[in-house]
Amino acid sequence: MVSAVFHLPPIALPEPSAAPAAAAPEPERHATMHKPMPVETVQTAQAKATSTPSDAAVSASAEPSAKPSNAVDWRGLWMRVIPPVLGLGLLVLLWELVSVSTGRSIPTPADTWRQAVEVFSDPFYRKGPNDQGVGWNVLTSLQRVAMGFGLAALVGIPVGFMIGRFEFLSRMCNPIISLLRPVSPLAWLPIGLLVFKGANPAAIWTIFICSIWPMVINTAVGVQRVPQDYLNVARVLQLSEWKIITKILFPAVLPYMLTGVRLAVGTAWLVIVAAEMLTGGVGIGFWVWDEWNNLNVKNIIIAIVMIGVVGLLLEIALIRLASAFTYDEVKS
Repeated sequence: MVSAVFHLPPIALPEPSAAPAAAAPEPERHATMHKPMPVETVQTAQAKATSTPSDAAVSASAEPSAKPSNAVDWRGLWMRVIPPVLGLGLLVLLWELVSVSTGRSIPTPADTWRQAVEVFSDPFYRKGPNDQGVGWNVLTSLQRVAMGFGLAALVGIPVGFMIGRFEFLSRMCNPIISLLRPVSPLAWLPIGLLVFKGANPAAIWTIFICSIWPMVINTAVGVQRVPQDYLNVARVLQLSEWKIITKILFPAVLPYMLTGVRLAVGTAWLVIVAAEMLTGGVGIGFWVWDEWNNLNVKNIIIAIVMIGVVGLLLEIALIRLASAFTYDEVKS
């Protein structure tokens, strides 16, 4: 009854001819409930109901346009700039405290900065085969890394494709990879010196052997994670193995492969410094060891910063490269 009263429109009932005298009057709420709403009130309510959403939509749509398009995001700028600056400031403060506590056996940041200005004023001087500027040492190390890493990519990526594509090769190579991958890269340096009879080829060999494992493993994992439906479609279309690799596997495996490349480059840059300390010659690792023999701690700290900066630049470049060829779901 209640639902009928609220949902049905008011109906004008005919007046009874004679109402009984003893009948109690209807409660006032029933009369109010059945009393028709004035026409003006109904129209006013309808006008409000129809005008309110449009006004809200107009105001909501007007808010973004009211905001200037060239407004500076101060909060985003604050979060991007201030935390790194505070972190570097904390590092410099700790460095100063350690220098003071050790009786300045470790040079202060100010002394190191003055030495860095002097070193980088002429980074490409040559005064002999073992006395060259820091620029030549960094370029020599990068050249060795590029050669060893390039050879590792030429071998490791195809081997990773074959291991991931064929189960027989995967089962055959898994024990070899599991055995050789945990070996320290510097343990391979004497083998390189024995085989190649030279420090430079031995350093390149060390870079090669430590860079190949991340690329092999990541490429093989990427091939194994390709959906089987893709390969079933290729089998139905009778595609050749070359077309399966180039048209199906390579686009799907590219994000994994670039991840392996990024890990391999980071490992190669770490290893070349240690390898050059042992082999001598020209290179950033040899420069660190030579400055230690000369008890020049300022140049050692400068070399450490240079190694970190170059490694950071390599990492950023490879991350940008990977982001350009990676799907959004893989980036996240």
